[in-house]
Amino acid sequence: MTISISVENLSKQYRLGVIGNRTLYEDLNRWWARVRGRPDPLEKIGEVDHGNRTEGLIWALRDVSFQLEQGEVLGVIGRNGAGKSTLLKILSKVTGPTTGLVKMRGRIASLLEVGTGFHPELTGRENIYLNGAILGMSRNEITRKFDEIISFSEVEKFVDTPVKRYSSGMYVRLAFAVAAHLDPEIMVVDEVLAVGDASFQRKCLGKLSENAGEGRTVLFVSHNMAAINRLCSRAILLDRGQTIADGPAAEITAKYLAGAAEEDGARTWNEDEAPGTEEVRLMGLSLYSNDGVSKSVFDVNDEIFIRLSYRVGVPNISFRCALIFNTQGVIAFASIEPSETVRAEKGLYTSTLKVPAHLLAESEYSLNISIFASAGAKKHFVNLRNAINFQVYDSMTKPSARGDYTQNLLGIVRPMLNWDTSAKLGEIK
Repeated sequence: MTISISVENLSKQYRLGVIGNRTLYEDLNRWWARVRGRPDPLEKIGEVDHGNRTEGLIWALRDVSFQLEQGEVLGVIGRNGAGKSTLLKILSKVTGPTTGLVKMRGRIASLLEVGTGFHPELTGRENIYLNGAILGMSRNEITRKFDEIISFSEVEKFVDTPVKRYSSGMYVRLAFAVAAHLDPEIMVVDEVLAVGDASFQRKCLGKLSENAGEGRTVLFVSHNMAAINRLCSRAILLDRGQTIADGPAAEITAKYLAGAAEEDGARTWNEDEAPGTEEVRLMGLSLYSNDGVSKSVFDVNDEIFIRLSYRVGVPNISFRCALIFNTQGVIAFASIEPSETVRAEKGLYTSTLKVPAHLLAESEYSLNISIFASAGAKKHFVNLRNAINFQVYDSMTKPSARGDYTQNLLGIVRPMLNWDTSAKLGEIK
């Protein structure tokens, strides 16, 4: 099999700070602090150190090596600051490596920044030709694909309108449509599915899947693990610029999510900051599965428990709790306690909701929390939007609603239902 991309011991080093745009006094002050072993007086407070900095230098990548065969689709995942975008910029020749070697066979197309090169004063038609030329397409090639690009972008009625009057969604659709209709042997894609509405994201994923199916080599960076699992046969996991895992996509995404699942599965508030009123204040919430450990990432096979902790400050008060599940810009569903309950005494109480396995589809979800009284004197005690976020993914290692189907399943919920395919009505004549 032909090797499309070969990366050998690739490293990229950056120097922190900017040279030459400060006063002589500031430069001397920084130098003198370094000589005395003091902290940099001009360093930004609160700047995050990912553990890959040494003496004013940062290794964005360190000794990364892999090979990619023609037609293979590789997912690149990792936390922010892991080096994913730096890797793609080197492969796209936006920047060069500090050390190491990259060999590529064939024409490369980069979707690193959707919309780069668009001019707001030009029409959609003019920007298609301008952006296409920037991306390496000839005028004849753009003309031949013009109708297909317009159809994909769904902006036919506005193609002769300046793009400065486009909505952000229209702008993104047109930009992606141009970039996605190149004919390269290698595609480098960075987080293009992080923009646009849910329908557009599915369309983008379908186009990338189509390109991959035509034998193109694809490197795909995304924080959407469901998209990585559907599109990629293989994935690499980066951390602090180094490759810590390389293998089948389902295994690598599961490893990444297992690490992420240990974080952000709970929130607490102190008495002064707790949302609510003097009657009822929300003190905390946590998400966990059957193991009882709070986490923010769940397999579709997991039961999800959501526990609310709240302090009642007035005796003999009656109310109920509600949770609203949001995803992809819409409300997936809401669940409320079936009846208002009287809390006879002041103190700390809890309410727990169990979400059954095989209900939620693969997606990012956020929770709105409401604690209110609807009988008698109607009143909202707590009304908190986007209280916590969590993710549902399909590891594809256990039975689920998808069966052995590996493509995208539409919908916000994804129950695992029973099919009967054994019935036979008779012979067809």
